[in-house]
Amino acid sequence: MSDGKRWTVQDRNRREIYLTEERWQHIIAPDGHPEMVDYEQELRLTIRTGQRTQDSLIPNKYYYIKAFPDLPEGNSHIIAVVLFTFATDEKGCATPNNFVTTAYQNYIYSH
Repeated sequence: MSDGKRWTVQDRNRREIYLTEERWQHIIAPDGHPEMVDYEQELRLTIRTGQRTQDSLIPNKYYYIKAFPDLPEGNSHIIAVVLFTFATDEKGCATPNNFVTTAYQNYIYSH
């Protein structure tokens, strides 16, 4: 994609969400979340089908969370952090601009 987007997917409510190459490199950097390097497809699946929860302090920030059985280091879930914003198109109209800011793995206890 020529606009810096690595990929775009729709969540279960058909909201388009994209990941840029810059954000992917940030995620997998040695001082970021390098455990994600082999889990890009799972990240996409997390956004497409995961549970979505809103941040309690930043209303346009959402977490997409999905369990996976074989994550490394005792982790159980992938968490994608997505910001929902708007951009202005060439006609001056507001258009959705929803993007992944980061993603990581974590252990989340579930019954």
